[in-house]
Amino acid sequence: MAVNIIKERWTSKVAESTLGPDGLKIGGESTLPFMHFEGEMPNRPVTALEVFDMEPADWPEMLKAPYADVLGDPVAWAKKVVDLGADMVALRLMSAHPDWKNASAEEVAKTAKAVADAISVPLIVIGCGVEEKDGEILPVVAEALEGKKALIGCVTQANYKSITAAANGYGHNLIASTPLDINLCKQLNILISEMGLPLDRIAFDPLVGALGYGIEYAYSIMERARLGALTGDKTLATPVVCFVGQEAWKAKEAKDPDVPEWGPQDERAILWETTTATTFAIAGGTIFILRHPESNKRFKAFIDESMKA
Repeated sequence: MAVNIIKERWTSKVAESTLGPDGLKIGGESTLPFMHFEGEMPNRPVTALEVFDMEPADWPEMLKAPYADVLGDPVAWAKKVVDLGADMVALRLMSAHPDWKNASAEEVAKTAKAVADAISVPLIVIGCGVEEKDGEILPVVAEALEGKKALIGCVTQANYKSITAAANGYGHNLIASTPLDINLCKQLNILISEMGLPLDRIAFDPLVGALGYGIEYAYSIMERARLGALTGDKTLATPVVCFVGQEAWKAKEAKDPDVPEWGPQDERAILWETTTATTFAIAGGTIFILRHPESNKRFKAFIDESMKA
């Protein structure tokens, strides 16, 4: 007896974005993730590994170990993550944080330019996380990276004006960050686009959670956004950035080496990060910013299998 597979008929698709001087394409889906029988996924999800512009003070030793020889050199670190298989490099400008080194805009822009010049993949530049300071440093970074078509963030409603103007003027894309709220996401995307930056140059960060730490709620927000995009809401039809590494490595189950009943940390932590990433891939994530190279390797193997029609 023949079985008829019921298919959804979507009316729209996710915007396709281009990153980096060589034109890495992301987005463009006309179906929910990996539902190849219902529509197209012309571009696979991509990964980035994080690079700090100074040695991170709060990383567990297990996470530092793969980068032990380059932790003090962001250029060498960036080259290493490319060799380890990252599709992109995510440079986090933590030295600008007022509680760390409080580096100037000129200092961090010089570092960002050196990293961009040293790698052959697109660059993501992430501020220090203090909205006011990021509003000062990221426009200067955008100018220094002119021609690199970087992805710059995170932009919030408190600092979007200066960063958006610079990104538009120097040819970059932006990460718009809002706290797990569909309406806030739409509102920020509209505000940015009203300044002249096209929606296909925006990626949104919904502030995801890690496995065991709010992952269900984050999943539901991302899924709702994808459904909105596929049914014609252009303000939700932007690629999604998932900061998986920073969330997964906050979890005590990943970073605590001294709980034998949880199993060995070297396997447990990798599974925590990889499982978080695969969950959000199914929800509709586009760019996955990870921290451990083994997590990156396992997650990319999952993507390889999922992209087979």
